[in-house]
Amino acid sequence: MAGCGLTGDRFFSFKENYKGQVTFFASEVFADVCQKLGATEKSPGVTRRNVITQGVDLNSLVGQRFALQGIEFEGMSECSPCHWMNQAIAPGAEAVLHGRGGLRARILTHGVLRVDA
Repeated sequence: MAGCGLTGDRFFSFKENYKGQVTFFASEVFADVCQKLGATEKSPGVTRRNVITQGVDLNSLVGQRFALQGIEFEGMSECSPCHWMNQAIAPGAEAVLHGRGGLRARILTHGVLRVDA
């Protein structure tokens, strides 16, 4: 929902103009971190990012408008990793994810995101 976030998400309608209405994370980054830390049994869902992407330079979208499945977004900032990633993925994950933690974005238009196989 434009300006609110993802229906059912813990941050839905968190506050006006919240820059983290939706978060994106690159599957390639997750795989690299897991390989480096030996956390091969983990799923990208442990990162608590909303949308897992493939083949997208998320850092290049900061300050940019972009569309996914007909929905418009505005990249607001890197989704900085925190110490919680050390528990969710493996010890050392926060440091390995530095500069690669994903993208925080605002939702500009309503729509439905679907899993794209």
